[in-house]
Amino acid sequence: MSTKVILRADLSGLGKRGDIVDVADGYARNFLLPNGHAFKATEGAVSQAGAMRRARDLRDAHDREGAQAIATKLVAKVITITAKAGPDGKLFGSVTAADVVAAIEEQTNITLERKQVHMEPIKTLGDHSVSAKLHSAVEFPIRLEVTKR
Repeated sequence: MSTKVILRADLSGLGKRGDIVDVADGYARNFLLPNGHAFKATEGAVSQAGAMRRARDLRDAHDREGAQAIATKLVAKVITITAKAGPDGKLFGSVTAADVVAAIEEQTNITLERKQVHMEPIKTLGDHSVSAKLHSAVEFPIRLEVTKR
């Protein structure tokens, strides 16, 4: 058997807030409903779900526009990071996502979160590229120049 429920939160693999989904009875009864992730899809609740989806879509469009504006500013810039390095160009330590976020905020006054920057630790001097994902539809490269301190 299956039960129709309306999601109260975004759940990966299942749907987004306001979506009406069919799930197994046990999944709804034992997990979604008791944890507040969903509620049963009655006739009145279906219209409420429509309002939730519209609000989600408006918020999503607003967030996407903001992320696009930040991406436009950052793609045009080269972020410079200074680090201690040996004579062969290898860094003592590495440049991490936290270092990149701090450098971006210092040089552009744009605040990102460390988890939005996707990269492997950088261990050499020179030009590097890392990616940033600010929104599900906005992913862009950030150019870095690592120089010797």
